[in-house]
Amino acid sequence: MSSQVQIAARIDARVRKAVAAYCKARGLKMSRFIEDALLDKLEEISDAEEISALRREPSRPFEEFVAELRARGRL
Repeated sequence: MSSQVQIAARIDARVRKAVAAYCKARGLKMSRFIEDALLDKLEEISDAEEISALRREPSRPFEEFVAELRARGRL
């Protein structure tokens, strides 16, 4: 079971008001909304790092890729 902790952050009052209105309109708890937003951002950062690493990998000719797909019966 995971433990929960409280965090505090100063944000623009307009942002807080918009989040509160969004959560109220959809019946969401603000704490859950914020936790999900933080998790989404962490995932986005992780994905961006993976893409950066993939871009450094050597590429191969398109024809070679198509031939491999045909050999596997996927094309």
